[in-house]
Amino acid sequence: MKKEVRKAVIAGNWKMNMTPSQAKEAVAATAKLVEGKSGCDVVLCVPFVDIASAIEAAKGTNVKIGAQNVHFEKKGAFTGEVSADMLLETGAEYVIVGHSERRQYFGETDETVNKRAKAALDAGLFVILCLGEVLEQRQAGITAEIISMQTKLDLAGITAEQMKKVIIAYEPVWAIGTGLTATPEQADEACGIIRGVIAELYSAELAEATVIQYGGSMNDGNAAELLSKVNVDGGLIGGASLVPEKFSKIVDAAQ
Repeated sequence: MKKEVRKAVIAGNWKMNMTPSQAKEAVAATAKLVEGKSGCDVVLCVPFVDIASAIEAAKGTNVKIGAQNVHFEKKGAFTGEVSADMLLETGAEYVIVGHSERRQYFGETDETVNKRAKAALDAGLFVILCLGEVLEQRQAGITAEIISMQTKLDLAGITAEQMKKVIIAYEPVWAIGTGLTATPEQADEACGIIRGVIAELYSAELAEATVIQYGGSMNDGNAAELLSKVNVDGGLIGGASLVPEKFSKIVDAAQ
């Protein structure tokens, strides 16, 4: 990454793990391990029910708390959903939108991802916007076309000013929870394609300032090599974020 123009962001996505009491312990343990490490921003995105206890445990530390999804309406008959204003009032600062599991299991589309991102940005939240290709698309040689299209659709109508609060997480779907990982060169190439689209949509300056994470099974063993690439500005970490010792080593790699 280019540390002179971008600050790395290491974000944990706990997915559907940790009760509130477990979350409190895990956040406290993580915060202790990453204390004073200012070379990157540290975020933990936790289940809705864990947000309050996570924020309590993170008080006075350099760990920020986020959610894993948000609805695009402010209120209404949307059973089970949570609005951006609700998240904001809990103290959450970040939210993930468009994660591949939301797209795969819950019918998310680029249109709904875009609407969720806009709602979160309008409320003042930072957005971690996920996109990436599936294995069949990678094998067909259309990765560039797919992630370029997703970038354009997911950012439609988002202003250059709002982009200051957008982090893109490139997550090759074939490398999530499978034990597979894109090579550092593949990750750098894909993040570079996304950066090129942002330059096309906005400006070269904004593209250079935008944080683009890698989100496909980054862990404490491969983080340093992935983060050494010029276009990889951090990671959206799954399983390793549940283990404070492993997560803190990824933060160390981003220093």
